[in-house]
Amino acid sequence: MRQFHIGLVRADRQFTTWVAEHGVNVLRISVGIVFFWFGVLKFFPTLSPAEDLAARTIAALSFGIVKPAVSVPVLAAWECLIGLSLITGRFVRVALLTMFAHMLGTITPLILFPHETWTRVPYAATLEGQYILKNMVLVSAALVVYASVHAQELVQESEAARRAPGTHLGPRRIAI
Repeated sequence: MRQFHIGLVRADRQFTTWVAEHGVNVLRISVGIVFFWFGVLKFFPTLSPAEDLAARTIAALSFGIVKPAVSVPVLAAWECLIGLSLITGRFVRVALLTMFAHMLGTITPLILFPHETWTRVPYAATLEGQYILKNMVLVSAALVVYASVHAQELVQESEAARRAPGTHLGPRRIAI
């Protein structure tokens, strides 16, 4: 039994080490896949369950100036670009900042169309409302990825400054 316990502890440590080293990248890529997938669906009329609500939301926010024929493909492309950026790891901070702006727009149907997003305001969401509320998880994941990207940049800046002649930063205090 003791050997089994030692084996479990060893496996737990190895798994924890792997998650610490790769978890944020797995999170970034998985959010990227979700965004890319949802974006691609919007390129095909009626394939995305969010297409109609998104089009009406953009129309309402633009006071009818931006029509669905324009807003849906632009939204689809925007989501695909965010997704591709997160999947590839390129321009991640820019992608996340635009994602945060996008997410602000996605919550507006909860206010603009309460009859479609709630069966009882504010605690019983319809399926459309639940679809919107799940974005809290995406935003939370994006916050973790954003913080890790920024922390990595701070560490790199700190190490570069430490290597510069005549620079003394004191003990290293930044850790990821």
